[in-house]
Amino acid sequence: MTGRRGGRPLVPAYLSTGGVARPSRPHLERLSVLTAVGGSAPAGLPAAQLALLDVLDDGSLTVVEAAALLELPVSALRVLAGDLIDRNLVLARAPIPPAERFAPDLLKRVADGLRALKH
Repeated sequence: MTGRRGGRPLVPAYLSTGGVARPSRPHLERLSVLTAVGGSAPAGLPAAQLALLDVLDDGSLTVVEAAALLELPVSALRVLAGDLIDRNLVLARAPIPPAERFAPDLLKRVADGLRALKH
């Protein structure tokens, strides 16, 4: 949404969600990855949902990235994305968990083995 000089958007975020405050998918996290299913958007979608589909045409984005591109709060984007997921227009998957750390004793054994090969 385009902003004014004062930094406030022309359209308040709650209007972009149709006044809905809570997403239909509460498990949708800030780092959940959104992907458009493809195909044409059905007639009658609100402008904010069309804008989200347009942003997702270029590839997958996290909820936070899409919110930043659309200049919407994350809470509003979660509502929009939840509705599009319910309509089977967008897929969402859980964030990728951080990699497990190697055990220190395993790293020590590998280092000892490499030193033994060197001699």
